[in-house]
Amino acid sequence: MILVDTSVVIDFLKGMQNPKVELFDDILGKKVPWGINEFIFQEVLQGAKDKEEFERLREYLNTIPFYSLKYQRQSFERAAMIYFNCRRAGVTIRSTIDILIAETAIENDVAILHNDEDFDHMGEIVKELKIYKEKPIL
Repeated sequence: MILVDTSVVIDFLKGMQNPKVELFDDILGKKVPWGINEFIFQEVLQGAKDKEEFERLREYLNTIPFYSLKYQRQSFERAAMIYFNCRRAGVTIRSTIDILIAETAIENDVAILHNDEDFDHMGEIVKELKIYKEKPIL
C-alpha cells in the first residue's frame, strides 16, 4: 500500500512525465493499492483553476481510498516530534502539511511516493518513514 503525495498526484493529473509519475503509472498498471489523505485532498483541490475543475477533482479524489491520522491529538504531537527531530539533526522541513502527511504514512504503515525532497530528508532522520523508490515486484 502506498500513500501518493500531492507532488505526484498533481504532476500525474497535469500529464507531466518524470520518474515519480512513471512509478505511479506502474503502480496504477499493476493495481497496487494506493491512496491519499485529507491533507493531499485539500492541497490538490486548492490548485483547481476554476469551479468546474474543482468539482471534477473533488469527484475523482473521493473515489480514492483515504489514509487518516489515527491518534487524534497524539498524532499531531508525533508530527511535531518529527519536525523537532529533523530540526535537531540540522534539517528544517518547509511544510507542516508534509510532516502531517509523513505521520499519516507512518501511522498507516504505508510507503510514501513523492516528488518533494523534504520527505527524503525526513526519511533519513525518521526511520519509521518508508519512502517508495522503486517499481513493485509482483
